[in-house]
Order: sequence, then structure tokens, then C-alpha cells
Amino acid sequence: MNRNEVTEMIVAAKIQKGIKWADVAEKIELSKEWVTAGCLGQMTFNATQAGLLGEIFALPSEAVALLQSVPYKGSLPTAIPADPLIYRFYELINVYGSTLKELIHEEFGDGIMSAIDFNMDVKREANPMGDRVSITMSGKFLPYKSY
Repeated sequence: MNRNEVTEMIVAAKIQKGIKWADVAEKIELSKEWVTAGCLGQMTFNATQAGLLGEIFALPSEAVALLQSVPYKGSLPTAIPADPLIYRFYELINVYGSTLKELIHEEFGDGIMSAIDFNMDVKREANPMGDRVSITMSGKFLPYKSY
């Protein structure tokens, strides 16, 4: 068994049981964004969290152990994503990436926004012209250091 197979087991159980990611996150006591990323193979769970996931999704002990291993992060199947929703984020970065970089550097200086010391919130925003997706990302600024 490998981590991708565990992800497939989780997704299948989620569908079969009709579970929402927010409900799983509430039981784990973490954000729905982080828990979803972990269940999809991008984060490491501690023993307690992995055990709860094992109960929620009826996972075998081998899968629970794999949830506690460090995953290979950033594992999209292709360099340019083919999934339309994920591709829109790729397109967004292609169009606005240099703008975000310029504005961050102007405000903070030479450095990066951390994706490790990071928070994200995904919400539905009601709008009479059609509901909108609101994504808030907040990462610690890490300046480049001289050495």
C-alpha cells in the first residue's frame, strides 16, 4: 500500500458515507483546508489525528500509519494541470503572479510568502449575479538573508 492508495481509500469512503470535509475537520479540530490537504496526501497527521481518520473512514492500520508519514508534496499528475478548476489557478498565477510578486516586494522587500507558516480559508460569498468563491491566503513573510 502507498500514500496515493490511502488517498483513494479516503475519497471513496467519503463519497460512500456522504461525509463533508468540514465535518471531518471538526472531528480532527483543524481547518477544513488543512485536513482536506492532508487527506488528499499533502500533509502529515500525528498519531491521534491519523487514528481519528482511520475511524472516520474505516481505514486499515497500514493506511493509518501511512497518514503519519511525510508525503511527497506538490504531486499534481502533470506539469500543467488538466483539471479545469486547478488549471484556473495556474492561469491566475500566469496572469497575476508577477503583479503579486511586485506588490509583495514593494510592501515587504525581497523575500517570499511562506506556504509552511500559512493559513487558508475557502468560503462561499453570496452574490445576486451568482455566488462567488472567496479564498483568503495568509503566509508569513520570509525575507532573503545575506550571508
